[in-house]
Parts: sequence; C-alpha cells; structure tokens
Amino acid sequence: MPVGEGLALYAAATGAAALGLPLLEVGTYCGRSTILLADAARAAGVTALTVDHHRGSEEQQPGWEYHDPAVVDPEVGRMDTLPTFRRTLHAAGLEDHVVALVGRSPQVAAVWGGKLGFVFIDGGHTDEHATGDYEGWAPHVAEGGLLVIHDVFPDPADGGQAPYRIYLRALESGAFAEVSVTDSLRVLRRTGPGI
Repeated sequence: MPVGEGLALYAAATGAAALGLPLLEVGTYCGRSTILLADAARAAGVTALTVDHHRGSEEQQPGWEYHDPAVVDPEVGRMDTLPTFRRTLHAAGLEDHVVALVGRSPQVAAVWGGKLGFVFIDGGHTDEHATGDYEGWAPHVAEGGLLVIHDVFPDPADGGQAPYRIYLRALESGAFAEVSVTDSLRVLRRTGPGI
C-alpha cells in the first residue's frame, strides 16, 4: 500500500474508532495495514479485527506476480502468512489490540453478530471474493460507520475490476456516500439501510 493510501486509511480508521465499535479488515496478508488499524484502535480503546485464511490470494500463488516463496510452509507446501503476520504485530507492539480471525471471509461474516464502526475490504480481487466480502461485511457497518475499499481502479488497464464493481454497488445502493478518494482507496460512510 502506497504511503498516501496508508495515511488515508489510518485517518479513516481513527475517525471511525470514535464510534466506539470494532474496526475490521478483510485481507490481512502479513499485517502491514493491520498495524494502522491496530494503532487507531489502541488509541480509541476499541479492538481491531482482521479476517484472512492466510493461504494467499489468487495473485500470490506460485507462478503469479506477487508470489513470495518465503511465506510457503515447507511442511504442507502451501502459503501460510499467519506466522509472518504474528511477527509483524509483535514487532509493532500491537498484539494486544488485534483479534485475528483465521478463516474464509464469508464464513466468518456469517457467524459475526455485531455492528462495526469500520470495514476495510482488501481481500481477494476476483468477483467471487470481492462480492463475498462486500455482501458478508457491509451489512455489519453501523450507521455513520465507514466502508473502505482498496484497489479500486476505474480503468481496467490499471488493475482488476472486482473492487471497483463493489464500490459502484455500494454507491448505487444509496446506503453509502463517498467521503474521500486517495489513489485506489475509497472511503464511504453508511448513510442509510441496505447494501
């Protein structure tokens, strides 16, 4: 995540934390953005939650552009970013401010029962994954809470279109209004019911 987007994410998380509700991220990977949410949560006395199966998104698999062989578990031969994520939180001194939910986003969302002040969608970039993240977590955003979507590229030449499509869906629903745009990061506020 570029610095400008990271600063915008942190500002949004800090503002949303004032609602006194948990902050949730979909797509932990190794925890870089989690540190931003955890610091905002720590300062506000709320909890940061992060959801990931830790097996990597489609573009992080062997043979793809963002594959990192250092996060492959040699025993099972599959990606496992959970140990790296835990080390990231430890190094930042933020372990006590984060609850890691290890599992597939739609499955975790289906059993989640509470309201959230902030939902950051930065998981898989296929239509199936982005739609599952949106449909699973957007209903939990409290009135006045923020929905933040990463990797929104209106021009297909710049990147995948699934995050852009869920961003458009959120705006078209009438349930969310745009607060800010920073490069590929979109911040939306819940203004009404629905998704």
